[in-house]
Amino acid sequence: MAYDRAVAHPQSPLAAALERVGDRWSLLVVEALLAGARRFNELQVDVPGIAPNILADRLRRLEGERVVVARPYTERPLRLAYELSAEGQELAGALRLLADWGSRVSRDAEPIRHAACGTPVEARWYCPTCERVVPGVEAEEIRHL
Repeated sequence: MAYDRAVAHPQSPLAAALERVGDRWSLLVVEALLAGARRFNELQVDVPGIAPNILADRLRRLEGERVVVARPYTERPLRLAYELSAEGQELAGALRLLADWGSRVSRDAEPIRHAACGTPVEARWYCPTCERVVPGVEAEEIRHL
């Protein structure tokens, strides 16, 4: 009888997320789409350094994963605008956490700032049932990770 690793070791939530959107270009495309729908050429400007073939591939993959929706804005020739699906919009929080971490460990990255006053914002874990901030990502306090 064959040993089934998937049954013995279910995929972690992080592994499942990374399987869908876990490469640099996909995350940068999602970040660019957080501001709203974009056309292909606009995405090339908003995601500096991405080659057209890589952008096309990532858009197809993200659409297949139901993270991005492509909508025609002209029929002849067919031209598409890309926007985040509801699932894709849910990635905003995760991207902000990554950006926050990046700003703290990089000399060159600016922190995310509150638009109204310019103060760097802080990301915190919050439990809505207990109505309190969880002080850290401790193994006994957070189940997956």
